[in-house]
Order: sequence, then C-alpha cells, then structure tokens
Amino acid sequence: MSILHDKRILLGISGSIAAYKTPTIARLLVKAGAKVQVVMTDAAKGFVTPLTLSTLTDLEVLTSFTQEDNDNAVWNNHVSLGLWADVMLVAPASANTLAKMATAAADNLLLATYLSAKCPVFFAPAMDLDMHKHPANQDNINRLVANGNILIPATSGPLASGLEGEGRMEEPEQIVAILEDYFKSKSPLSGKKIVITAGPTYEPIDPVRFIGNHSSGKMGYALANAAAQQGADVILISGPTAGNITHPNVSVVAVTTAAQMLAACMDVYTNTDALIMAAAVADFQPTEKAQQKIKKQAGIPSLSLAPTPDILSKLGEGKKNQILIGFALETQDALANAQKKLASKNLDAIVVNSLADDGAGFGHDTNKISFLQTNKEAVHYTLKSKQEVALDVMDHLKTMFDES
Repeated sequence: MSILHDKRILLGISGSIAAYKTPTIARLLVKAGAKVQVVMTDAAKGFVTPLTLSTLTDLEVLTSFTQEDNDNAVWNNHVSLGLWADVMLVAPASANTLAKMATAAADNLLLATYLSAKCPVFFAPAMDLDMHKHPANQDNINRLVANGNILIPATSGPLASGLEGEGRMEEPEQIVAILEDYFKSKSPLSGKKIVITAGPTYEPIDPVRFIGNHSSGKMGYALANAAAQQGADVILISGPTAGNITHPNVSVVAVTTAAQMLAACMDVYTNTDALIMAAAVADFQPTEKAQQKIKKQAGIPSLSLAPTPDILSKLGEGKKNQILIGFALETQDALANAQKKLASKNLDAIVVNSLADDGAGFGHDTNKISFLQTNKEAVHYTLKSKQEVALDVMDHLKTMFDES
C-alpha cells in the first residue's frame, strides 16, 4: 500500500549504460500503483528498448516531438506532459543531458518536457568517475540543484569502464524509496490513523426484515478515499452499502447493526488519531427479534422499540487525544440541532446537512454542508460533489491536527 498509488510519474531516460536499470524502476513504480509515462532520448534507445518499457508501463513510450501515422504527424505535447506529472524523474541523467538541462537547451522531447515541468524534478546522474567529478559537470549538477531540482547522488561501485568509483547511478529500489519518502513528506495526513464510518445500520425485526434508513454510504466512502489519498491509514467501518473503495490504504470492516459498529469502533479507537462518524446509524431497534419470518397470516405484529447504542456519546466519553467529528442530517433547525449535538456528544466538530436542501442527503452524488466547531464561526459550503465535500472536510481535519 504505497504512497505512490495513483501518482503520475514522468520517467526521463537519457543515453547511458545505466539505462539497463530503468525497466526495474518502471516495474517497481507500477507495482506501487503509480502511472508511469516514459520519455526517452534517441541515444537511450541504444541501451533499452521502448517496447520493453511500454510493456511494463502499459503506456506508449515517447521519443520524439512528433509521431508519424499514414503521413499525418501527431504532436507529442511536452507542455501537457509537464503539467500532467506529479513528479519527473530523469534516470539516468547523462553528462550530456545534465549540461542541456542546466543551460535550458531543448533539442529533444525529454529536455523540452523538463523545461515545461511544473512538478518537482529528480535527477540521478550516471557516468564514469572522471566525467562525474569533472568541475564542469559538477557545476552543472550544482546549478540544477540551485534551480530547485532534487539530486539523487551517484554512488560508488564498479563502472562500465572497468574502473571503480563514484558515478554509478543509484539502485532502482533506493530511487523508488526516495520518491516514496518525498511524497510522504508532502502528504498532509501521512502517518495518521483515521477511522471513518459509513452507510446505514440495519436492526433486524426477523431474519428477512429490518429497521434502517436510506443512506447509500457515498459520503463516508468519499471521505475514506480522500483521507487515504492524502497519506492516511484508513479503517472504514461500513454498514450495508454498494460503495467502492479505490485506494489500497483503506481497510474495510463490514458491519450490519449499530452494536456491531460500536464494537468495531471501540476495537480500534485507542490507536486512532481521528474518527469521522459519517454513518447514518439507526436510532431504534426492536426489543425482540423473531427467530423465524413473521407471516402475514399471523396478523400485523406489534413492535416494541428500544434505542440503539449511542455510538457518538460513547466515543465522546472515551475520547483522549483523538479528534472526533460527527455528522448530522437534519430536516429542520439544522444548525441549532447540530450545535446541541456538538456539545452533548463531546465532539470536536460536526458536519451538518439538511434534507431541505436540494441535492443534499441520502442517495445523492452531491452534498451541501456546514462545518461547525466549538468557539468558531460555522463554515458554510455550496452544493458540491461528495468527493469535493470530502476534500473540504480533510482540509478542516488537517487544520485541527495542526492546532492540536
């Protein structure tokens, strides 16, 4: 479950014998869940084939400014490539390519893409030891670092010339680890353990009937994916839904009843940094569950109801250093009712929405929320997709972590 999942990486390959390592770099990145677009110089094709790399990345390898197809030239847009990437990695970076990067030469697609890149650029030099230590080459490396590029230093070891010394490109495993460390340092929720609940709970009347609600779980699932994309380790405790999790950093615990959801929360609560209670827990349960299906012929049954466990109250009572965020779906007096819940449940914050707002609430792909915290002004949002709402909630959570 790598932090590289869903990251878009431009892999630039220049002409060096060290290019034989690039298929391993590409394979490791893809295995970690990254999308890898390879851009090669013509010289690099003499050391590793585009076919090998396109097979590993499942993307066409780009080697020139244009592609010819039935005499119709297709432009490989270096500007779009530079905007697409989350990071660019030039490995190996030969002395020739380093010099051109340092002087803004753009006589091939790799260099034009580098000059267009809006993302961080890592470069891993590879050359013989005397070339590597030459003052002109060192000046180019230092200039690139001064311009904000990130050096992956060459290591010492046996070289293609038969000599041994500094100039060997860093090993693929270490290069990938450096990229992972970079993204972890930039992920605002990296290292945080976050529990999110989602969906309805079902309280059985008999083996086939239940008391429940119309919750689809979409909001909770969007929150789980958003937290994981920002580096958190997420446990999603989900009632019965058809929701999909797309991020490998999310572990799903399936439950049905409120009692099961409470037990699942308590199992992990001690080691949790934050819990976001987005589930729509059924408020009532039958005092007795029929062991067999109730037949119509027996007449209309009389149901005696009792409250389900108040999960938020129990979590609030046991709260120590955790951040606890609740959700409130209201039909009237939304803000006033949410403020009461914020105080009575010992919450740090509450997200409130109202069924009175079109496009908000159960079943929709959109939501309209207000975010409330104790002793702070409520923050009100317009109608957005639930994915966008999840990002707004994550922004608040990050601020709460910073302030805690």
